Amino acid sequence: MLDQIFVTREQQPVKESIDSRTIAACQQGDRTALRVLFEEYKDRVYSIAIYSMSGDEMAAADVTQQVFLKLMTRINQFRGDSEFTTWLHRLVINTCYDEHRKRRRFISLADSFLQTQASGESPRARYARKELSGRVQSAIAELKPKLRWPILLRYVDGMSYEEIAEVLGCSKGTVASRLNRAHKALGRRLGHLKDQF
Repeated sequence: MLDQIFVTREQQPVKESIDSRTIAACQQGDRTALRVLFEEYKDRVYSIAIYSMSGDEMAAADVTQQVFLKLMTRINQFRGDSEFTTWLHRLVINTCYDEHRKRRRFISLADSFLQTQASGESPRARYARKELSGRVQSAIAELKPKLRWPILLRYVDGMSYEEIAEVLGCSKGTVASRLNRAHKALGRRLGHLKDQF
């Protein structure tokens, strides 16, 4: 069901596309290398931020900007113990947490889970899709963060269980357990919508 709802990139393992020379150049303050990192990862960072920040495009843009500002000032902290994308995802998650704490209120998920609309879709169908999207978003927003993050990383960013485990600092079994619990919780909350697909 979630595969039909989320707009994701292909469900393939994330391959490291930035080489160690680019990272080393960034650590030396090379602005061109920093620009290469930005261009390579800005969409991925924004996609996680938009879901985390309740579809608020301005907040997601702010988070994305904060992530890359932090990246510029903290790139020297990357030691290469893990893949760069893992380190970057941790930075994104921590920045989103910081933003939530700063706002001091619970923020539900984005309004853009079902952004893609079939061409020629009637206004009634668009309304129904938006209504369904809102219900799904609300159900995911109600999940505890430890269940919500694996869902977002798996279905929004297409990460493997191993990658999620590395980003969240837990075991692959814990990721599987949390995803299973999240799926069950979403199934209970959204089961009545099954016929609308």
